[in-house]
Amino acid sequence: MKTAFLKLLFLILFVIPDGPCKSLAGRPSIVNIGSIIRLNSTIGGVSAVAIQAALDDINSDPTILNGTTLHVIMRDTNCDDGFLGMVQALQFMETDVIAIIGPQCSTIAHIISFVANELRVPLMSFASDATLSSIQFPFFVRTVPSDLYQMEAVAAVVDYYRWKIVTAIYIDDDYGRNGIAALDDALTARRCKISYKIGFAANTRRKQEQGFQLFSLANRLNMMGNGYVWIATDWLSSYLDANSSVPAEILYGMQVARALDAFFDDGGSISFSNDSRLHDETGGTLHLEAMSIFNMGNKMLDKIKHVNFTGASGQVKFDPEGELIHPAYDIINVIGNGVRTIGFWSNYTRLLSTVHPEDLYSKPPNTSLANQSLYDVIWPGQTAQKPRGWAFPFNAKELKIGVPNRFSFKEFVTKDNVTGSMKGYCVDVFTQALALLPYPVTYKFVPFGSGTENPHYDNLVQMVEDNEFDGAIGDIAITMNRTKAIDFTQPFIETGLVILAPVKKHITKFLGILATIYIGNVVQLFDFIFCTHYTASLTSILTVQQLDTSIKGLDDLKSSDYPIGFQVGSFAEEYMVKELNISRLRLKALGSPEEYAENLKLGPKKGGVMAIVDERPYVELFLSTYCKIAVAGSDFTSRGWGFAFPRDSPLQVDLSTAILALSENGELQRIHDKWLKTGGCTSDNTEFVDSNQLRLDSFWGLFLISGVACVLALLIYFGIMLRRFLRHEPPESAVSEPGSSKSRRSLKKFISFVDDREPPKKKRSLSLPRSSMPTTPMSNLHALDIERPVRPVRNGSVIDIEN
Repeated sequence: MKTAFLKLLFLILFVIPDGPCKSLAGRPSIVNIGSIIRLNSTIGGVSAVAIQAALDDINSDPTILNGTTLHVIMRDTNCDDGFLGMVQALQFMETDVIAIIGPQCSTIAHIISFVANELRVPLMSFASDATLSSIQFPFFVRTVPSDLYQMEAVAAVVDYYRWKIVTAIYIDDDYGRNGIAALDDALTARRCKISYKIGFAANTRRKQEQGFQLFSLANRLNMMGNGYVWIATDWLSSYLDANSSVPAEILYGMQVARALDAFFDDGGSISFSNDSRLHDETGGTLHLEAMSIFNMGNKMLDKIKHVNFTGASGQVKFDPEGELIHPAYDIINVIGNGVRTIGFWSNYTRLLSTVHPEDLYSKPPNTSLANQSLYDVIWPGQTAQKPRGWAFPFNAKELKIGVPNRFSFKEFVTKDNVTGSMKGYCVDVFTQALALLPYPVTYKFVPFGSGTENPHYDNLVQMVEDNEFDGAIGDIAITMNRTKAIDFTQPFIETGLVILAPVKKHITKFLGILATIYIGNVVQLFDFIFCTHYTASLTSILTVQQLDTSIKGLDDLKSSDYPIGFQVGSFAEEYMVKELNISRLRLKALGSPEEYAENLKLGPKKGGVMAIVDERPYVELFLSTYCKIAVAGSDFTSRGWGFAFPRDSPLQVDLSTAILALSENGELQRIHDKWLKTGGCTSDNTEFVDSNQLRLDSFWGLFLISGVACVLALLIYFGIMLRRFLRHEPPESAVSEPGSSKSRRSLKKFISFVDDREPPKKKRSLSLPRSSMPTTPMSNLHALDIERPVRPVRNGSVIDIEN
């Protein structure tokens, strides 16, 4: 293992000059590189061995640095004692070094970064603290991925398994707090959150021990079994790899040898100068004046940032901010004493994948969440079933569930005055859904409201937001404003706002019959029988019970100035004011079905209301009793009722799943039928009075056209009949007769003439063979004219021929 490691490290450090070789005379005989590490840590201990082994290989091969000897000045630093560690680091900076490897501690790295900037010495740090940045510290070069990426990987795992809340446990120092802040940001971006943060004092010499002590304690508390998930950051994987491989940060850090060779080839030289600002005028013992500025530090930094090679741990290249490109992490599954890789996370795609990141870099990044995948995991408790990620402790306090104590429509939810318990449709839905959860939930119902009037539901929602209630159940409408503050379950009943209006049932058959008789008799004169059929069909459509109301729908409601009723405590009041721009002065609060009926009966002119706006479940229950009221128009909102919980409550997710199960197995409908049975009036009253409904007044244009056409037809027909009558009747005798008698007699004869006429038949052309044509004088040919209609009249037995 050691031999293989040295060969890999040798390949990483092997230098191919990037330009013509310079003369050996321009190179110094010895170059000093500093190393500040924590020897009593896992990474520090392995780093010391790796650096020394690599140093021996580099200096024993004259082809690497062309005769220059690389010398590493190694200094142990105390990360547990921040002050002592800073003093040690400052003392170390008195030596003339051209680059520094380390430190790994966040606190020391911050201090050294300030000094490195002043002395222009590149700092090759493997501190992953996200607050360390080349923007603030230009000479800071990070040789490990930033914690920003590690926390994104952790958040991706949490989101992949659909866990929404986590408890964060960390070492309470700068590094730990900064890491948790980065995790919080990454989880928030995925709509997840940290529910609790628990910090442990950093007071041990080996911080890994605190991690294992925590696992030991969790095991004694039975928190390493079924239902639990533990996600550890790279401290655990570093510890597990300590004896089997060299940490990647060491491999990356030792690339300064490659940059150094390019620096010399480009004419770089090593020289230092004193900084007058660091002179100790008080005669102290810190010897600050011993700190020297690396004169060509900028050029050395540029060479380091332009390093680009592929080593055992992948490509080593920095972005303009001094961060490693393509940071990636292995996702490992610790099973007993074994470790198994289940996938990878890469900043290239920002997704979890079973494909190694190196195989993805040659392809365009595919960032679709549908491509995420991990291999199967063996979870705590030796099970393959994904844990829920949380559980109620057995000794948890009772959940306080707020329940509306309604005054009206008690079928939905109310307090039983005899037993003191809460009951109703909504209560049954909640208890049945709760029974489907795979864990027990201890709760108690807390009535909300006096019971003498309906409570205001916005106040109930506010109490859930303020954590005065752990949740709220009942007929709580899911509105946009409420979802901004709390979470709702899946709706257990669909609802929407509708308009209630008084109606009168009347019959339109009489007018329809008159129209049919009038039009039918007129058109029958012309033998247009199909028109009669049409009119009869139209009459049958209109010969139904019509709902006579001044409200046809929402537009009529908005354009009127009459009062409108709403249920006490309902969101309908604010909706009409804010969404429909209806004046609040027009709105009247009503507290019971009896008040609904009374106000609709009175009407707006007698102190009542023109209509009531309420949710459909209440309306359907109301209409099962009151039969002279109906729904006008259709639902103008689409909502539902749900149970309310504080933001990110796990109960919200599990109860939503349970409600869907109740819907699928029919239990939800059974509960509905138990509490919300409707009477005989509902089917009639829920008939819509829609502005687009077919009514008598919908055909006023048709009747107008038909009436005018019929009048014109009658006038034309009367003229034709009068002309024929005058041609048919012989002139009146000259016998003297009173004028009135003569007129009556003429009118009777005209009516008799018209009454005896048959409807004209279609003219037919009759062709006869010439041989069969009758030989009749020309003067009589018109008597055989078959183009003219021939009909008998009641004038004896004489056949009258039209002329």
